[in-house]
Order: sequence, then C-alpha cells, then structure tokens
Amino acid sequence: MAALLKLSGSRLDINKLRHLVAGVVSAPRSERPKDWMTLVAPSPDAALERQLVALEEEIAAGRPVELAARGADRGLRLAALRKELVRQNLNGFLVPRADEFQGEYVPPRADRLAWLTGFTGSAGLALALADRAAVFIDGRYTLQVRDEVDGALYEYRHITDEPADAWLSQHFPTGGRLGYDPWLHTADGLISIREAVERRGGQLVACERNPVDAVWTDQPAPPIAPVVVHPIQYSGREAADKRAAIGAELEKAGIDAAVISQPASIAWLLNVRGADVPRTPLPLGFALAHRDGTVELFMEPLKLAPGLEAHLGNGVSVSPPAEFGRALERLGNEHRRILIDRSSAALWIVEKLKTSGASTVMGEDPCALPKACKNDTELAGMRNAHRRDGVAVTRFLAWLDINAAKGEVDELIAVEKLAQFRRMGELFRDFSFDTISGAGPNGAIVHYRSSPRTNRKLQAGELFLLDSGAQYLDGTTDITRTIAIGTPSPEMRDRFTRVLKGHIALGAAKFPRGTSGSQLDALARRALWEVGLDYDHGTGHGVGSYLAVHEGPHRISKVPNRVALLPGMIVSNEPGYYKTGAYGIRVENLVAVRSEPASEGGLPMLSFETITLAPIDRRLVETKIMTADEIAWLDAYHQRVRESLTPLLDAPTATWLAQATRPVGA
Repeated sequence: MAALLKLSGSRLDINKLRHLVAGVVSAPRSERPKDWMTLVAPSPDAALERQLVALEEEIAAGRPVELAARGADRGLRLAALRKELVRQNLNGFLVPRADEFQGEYVPPRADRLAWLTGFTGSAGLALALADRAAVFIDGRYTLQVRDEVDGALYEYRHITDEPADAWLSQHFPTGGRLGYDPWLHTADGLISIREAVERRGGQLVACERNPVDAVWTDQPAPPIAPVVVHPIQYSGREAADKRAAIGAELEKAGIDAAVISQPASIAWLLNVRGADVPRTPLPLGFALAHRDGTVELFMEPLKLAPGLEAHLGNGVSVSPPAEFGRALERLGNEHRRILIDRSSAALWIVEKLKTSGASTVMGEDPCALPKACKNDTELAGMRNAHRRDGVAVTRFLAWLDINAAKGEVDELIAVEKLAQFRRMGELFRDFSFDTISGAGPNGAIVHYRSSPRTNRKLQAGELFLLDSGAQYLDGTTDITRTIAIGTPSPEMRDRFTRVLKGHIALGAAKFPRGTSGSQLDALARRALWEVGLDYDHGTGHGVGSYLAVHEGPHRISKVPNRVALLPGMIVSNEPGYYKTGAYGIRVENLVAVRSEPASEGGLPMLSFETITLAPIDRRLVETKIMTADEIAWLDAYHQRVRESLTPLLDAPTATWLAQATRPVGA
C-alpha cells in the first residue's frame, strides 16, 4: 500500500480511494507502480470491499478517516498472501510472531505478523485461509488487537480460551494443506495444530519459502549490527569457565553437543553483546556447545568487532550462518547424541538432525538456568543500575507532579521526558522495551503503545500507568508506577490498594527451597479475588543482566511452571487491575531471590530482595483496607528509597521525594 499512501497523503475521500485502488489493480502489471507488483491481487477481495464500504459510511457521516490507521493496505497484503497460497497449492498458512530464534523481540525483517495484520504485540499468531482469517492473542492484548487489526479482515481470538486448533477444527477445509515455515515453530508448538488438521483429513506442509516473504517486496535486510565484548567487570565470570562448565554438564549427561538456539544464551555463554533486535543487546546466531568445552558459533563474520576473535579464543570457531545446516548434518552422519531445547529450537533444526542420523534429546537449554542465577558481580551491577534508574524515574515523577497539573502533559511528552532523564544515567545504552504510557482508559490496555493517533492528555481525575525500563551495561531495569492525576475516586483508591496489597504479599513472602513461581502466584491475587476481581497476565517474569527484559526459565503466573526459584534469580513482581474504558493499575518492582538464614531444624528458606527504587503514589493508598504489617512494609520501602536516592538528587527533587515517601499515616 506504500504507493497508495504516497499518492493519497494522510487523508482522502472514499471516491479517491476507490479510484486509486481500481486503477492500480486493473492496470497491466508492466504499468503498475513497483510497490504493487506482487502486493495486489487482480481485484479487491470481499474483505477489502467490506472495508471500503465501512470507510464510505464513516465519511458519509462526516467523520474524517485516517487511511493508514484503518489499514486498507492490510487487506491488499492479505489478498496477495492468498494468491501466493494458491500458487503454492496451500489452503492456509500460519503466521506466528516469531523468527528462527523464537525470541520475544524480532528484527524488522522477521516481523511478519505486524506487516500482514498490523498487530504489534510481542506474542501472537495469525491463521489465513482462503475465505477467512483470525488473529490469536493472549490476555495482555485483547484490547490492543482491536485497535490495530481490522475486524473486517480478521477474527479476534483469545489464544487460551479459543485456541488455534479449535478454530481450525471448525473452519479448515476437509483434506486441505496448511502451510507453515519450519524455522518459525518449535516441535511442541505445532502438536495441537497438526492434530486438528489431521482430524480434518488434511496435511501440515513445511514451506521451502515462506509465502509472506514471497509477497513482501520491501522486506528489510537481515540485521548486521556489531558484536562486542561484554567485559568481565560486568559479567563476573570468564567465558572459558562458562564453556567448560556447560561441557562438563553435557559430559555428565552422556551428550555430545547441545544446540544453542537462543541468542541470549550465546551472549551469556561467550560474554558478548550485540544490537540485532530492538531494545535487547542480542547478537543473532546459532551455536553448538560441545562436551569438551569448545563452541562452534554460526554468525556473520562481518559482525565481529575488532578484537572479538581474540576475546573468543581458540575454543570458539566462527562460521557463516549458511554453514549451520552442514554442521548439523555432520553431527548426524557421526550419529552423535545432541541436546535440543524443546521450547526454543526451531522444528527445522530438529528435523535436520533426525534426518541426518543424529540421536536427539529434547531437553532444556543448558545455559538457561546458570544465566538466570546471577553471580555476585551481576547482582551488584543490577543493584547499581536500579539505583541510577531510580534517580531518573524519581526526577520524572517530580517533574510530572508539577506539570501534569497544568494540563500540558500527554502520553508522548511523558515518554520523551522520562527518556531524557534516563539518557543522563551513567552506563545507559538503550531502553529495555518501548515505554507503556497509558492515560485514563488507555492504561487499561495492558501492553499499550502510544502513537500520534492514540495519544491522550493526562487529565485531572484520571490515572496514568507508566511501565518502562532501561538497558545499562551493568543491568536491566523494568518498573511500573500508577500515578493519580488530580484527585482519584474512592474506587480507584480501593483497586490500587488491593493491587498494592498483592504486591506486598509477594514481595514479603518467605518460601521453602524448591518452590516455583506458580506456587506463589495466588499471593499477589488474593486481595483482588476477595472482591471478585483478577488480572489476565502473569505476575512475574525473569529479567536478564544487560540482556532480555523477559528471561526464562522461571516465572510467576497461574500457568504451571515446575522451575524452582533459586538464589540469584531476578523476577518482576507486578500484579495489576484493568477496567476497560476507564483506567489501568499496575505496581511493578524487580526482586532478587535470596537465601534466608537457616533456623535450627527448619527447612532451607528463600525470600525476595526488592531492588527497584522509586516512590509508590501515596495518594492512591487506602490505609483502611491495609494491615499494620502492610503499612510497615510500604513505609520501610519508602524509607529505603529516600535514603538510597536522596544523595544522588538535586535539592528540589530531594525535597519532593521527602514528601512523596513520608509515612502513609502522616
């Protein structure tokens, strides 16, 4: 649709739209603008026609229409995809929000779901059939998907309540062929879909070329950002020691080599960082870790910064990505026993090893657990990073308190102002994700992203939800604060306090070794459950050390997770509550798992150390429904915030912080 947008400007009437569409699709291919050569079907499909009718009705009613926001180009892209499916003899195709590394953040080249549908969330799936299509999202995106994806083109489905396999069982044609890209799915991830297709007498077909790529004519090039050393002063452990330890574990398990398919694991194992994806310092590539401690790294050699090969040493070889398949074939031909991570390895890798003769062991990434358990250097770095980050957030909150009352602040201004304060911080490198800045009803969209079209002013009597974080060389931060603009309603105070009570219950918990995050999740929800409320997202995710802001294998959520919490793990503590069309509430700190002093005859126990340092809005606290212990926890936390940050603040901000952190009963 790029050509149409260039011709149309930001707004146009329905007649001009119809004229442009009809003119382009009816012209000979040789006369069509280059951007339309493969993107446009011979004629607009029914979905696009319905969209045009809807646009016509809005214009007739006197409402101006933003063409780009309505996504007329998405209908043309879907039509082009369907044409390609016919060419490849397919009845449908799976479009996950994934790349070959199965990461949360993907480079622009791999963001196929966003290109096709307009959905920009971090997790999702589209299913395109000849006569219908659907987008599947989780509870974080139930509102966002309706804002970004055209309902005339795609049905909206909650991936848990209305999973893709159930939709296929109802709509997939009998005996049909459903295509998929084997690089974009894990073996486990396709089990239920394969069963649904086979129940319809159909077949799941691995595509040699992704049909989306076939019609995406201006698809970006693969990223080629420099890969640099992550110094020992921040990593705390030599890469050679890590390689030897992983090799010893493989030897102990009788495994010849492990496929390392998660770039974060490669970054941790080799003490390197990159910039191939937004907001996370990852160098994209694959690796084979061998039982003798050596590593084969498959990454574009041009990405290696000067001096990196010397840092890697003789124990690490570097080959272009194209050599990865041949290396897998070699292991297969030698009948090696290979460990593959069941949650992240692409099906293509699994099939390549199996067909080459290797013995595959579906297990866990051997780097995941040691990466999650931060060493003393990493923990110290995380604390330092959060102290500096707390200074930036506190300076912002003080600024907001003055300027929001003037009615001069909107969501985007707030994002940029906080960014300015963070950029001043020592060792700052980037943001750890795109800031969620939700005023009023926008705060109820869990992973909302403000844009010029959705931007809203902060208004008196509303809540403002701000979820943000940063990447520092010594640590990664993630913090959410909910701020009252003007005077909050009694309902807002009640809901906020119940969220805070859950946050305190989890943050103050002591639990036996061997406890998983799933066993603790209910602590954060109890106060909401007491009045029939809940939230539809997890309570906590792991966080990396100058790595991914969302890191496994541990988490805190309703979804069962058998991974026990261990000392050194960092995890978020973020219960929330969201009232559609009104407000959103979330209180998030990061906590580190630590050992508790042993008691005579007692079980080994663990607890949490809160490492995030920033004030919680006292104006939203309803002490009448808090216990004395909860009030004491909040006052103690605020005292620590005040004592830690005051020496680093200018005098006016320090004065503001003293007021913002005074005891809640004062």
